[in-house]
Amino acid sequence: MLAQAVEHLIKNIVDFPDDVSVKSHENSRGELLRVRVNPEDIGRVIGRNGRTANAIRTVVQALSDHKVRVDIMDVRR
Repeated sequence: MLAQAVEHLIKNIVDFPDDVSVKSHENSRGELLRVRVNPEDIGRVIGRNGRTANAIRTVVQALSDHKVRVDIMDVRR
């Protein structure tokens, strides 16, 4: 559910919504959501001084009942 919510949020921010993918992984530190976006959209998703990325992380933590990390990557990696 969290991955779908993050994907929906980010697809409405970027210019290339077809390049957005969110994968969920469990590890010892909790859940990890890996977000991949087009390289041209990375600045839009991170935002000035990381404000957009922090807002996305805040929304995810509000929706979740456990520890969740959100990593934002571009498709080149």
